[in-house]
Amino acid sequence: MATQRIGVIINGATGRMGTTQHMANLLAIAAEGGLPLRNGDRLVPELLLVGRDAGKLAALAGSACRWTTSLDEALAGPDQIYMDCAATGGRVARVRQAIAAGKHIHIEKPTAPTVEDAMSLARAAHARGLKHGVIQDKLHLPGFNKLQFVRDSGFLGRILSIRIDAGSWVFDGVTQPCQRPSWNYKKAEGGGLALDMMAHWRYMIDRLVAPVTAVCALMATAIPERIDEAGNRYTVDVEDTSHALLRLQGGAIGVITNSWATRVRRDDTMLVQIDGTLGSATAGRTRCFTQSAVNTPEAFFGPNRPGGMDFMAQWQEVPDTYPFTPPFRACWENFLRHVAEDAPYATTLVAGAKAVQLADLAYQSVAQNRWMDVPELSL
Repeated sequence: MATQRIGVIINGATGRMGTTQHMANLLAIAAEGGLPLRNGDRLVPELLLVGRDAGKLAALAGSACRWTTSLDEALAGPDQIYMDCAATGGRVARVRQAIAAGKHIHIEKPTAPTVEDAMSLARAAHARGLKHGVIQDKLHLPGFNKLQFVRDSGFLGRILSIRIDAGSWVFDGVTQPCQRPSWNYKKAEGGGLALDMMAHWRYMIDRLVAPVTAVCALMATAIPERIDEAGNRYTVDVEDTSHALLRLQGGAIGVITNSWATRVRRDDTMLVQIDGTLGSATAGRTRCFTQSAVNTPEAFFGPNRPGGMDFMAQWQEVPDTYPFTPPFRACWENFLRHVAEDAPYATTLVAGAKAVQLADLAYQSVAQNRWMDVPELSL
């Protein structure tokens, strides 16, 4: 058994995602002696943190990581993988620079503001013979992982529909600070709910049910003014509420309700329900429940009986049956194996472009007030 080392550049390391999701999970892999490979070797990631604030970087890196405030310097070095988790605005230029430097690409979503830019990154990386991918973490969460297991087991029968209900209340900064950075609400900086979250909904629906073939959307800006991190008032010029109807390959339909201006009265901030001829399943981030056809009660007249009906009690929870790997760690393990031993990897930059495509077509649907077909994307 040998130890292999692989350098990973994390651009945007001092941000929440860079620190808690990427840096923390890669350091955990290293602390355990590295990632086991098929040949018995262990792959140890070594991190180079990149950001704008030298003081924050030095404190974050400690003795465990290298750091620099110069992306040019980082890309000129020997590290093999480039992770971009800095603000969405400017990502295309940064990734193109990393591709030109010959780095394997593993980045946050959305990969680009338009599908054309997203596909140009995929084609550029492919032309250079580089490994490439985008973080698609939600299906690795325990609840959605169980939902995929239920689907793959055949429990649902022929799938009829998928419904996604997601969101929560994001404070406007007047009485309480915003929980999301102000760039999320500025078009010029890559903001917008659909661009942010359609990336997740596309791959979840494609893999849980069937590929999306058409979309019709409605969007709104519920909170038109907010207070930023410096206490300044600014105008929101992107949507904070998005609704979409979807046609799926094979005849199933999809419904997405997504808002940063809604208060939560459900099991989780994100719920996905799939209905099928033999049963249904619903999941949040951590738990999943099922109801089979033979255990489905008559619920149209039933609630009118004395005492009503406890609908929640009629569902059975899917148990924990295997160890849980944190979602971002699972994404990194899969990509590291892809780079080190050419293991299969589905969530390439083409998959990232498909996510951008759904948002792009949803925006076009709003502008043109009509259904938009979803064409196939390929290199």
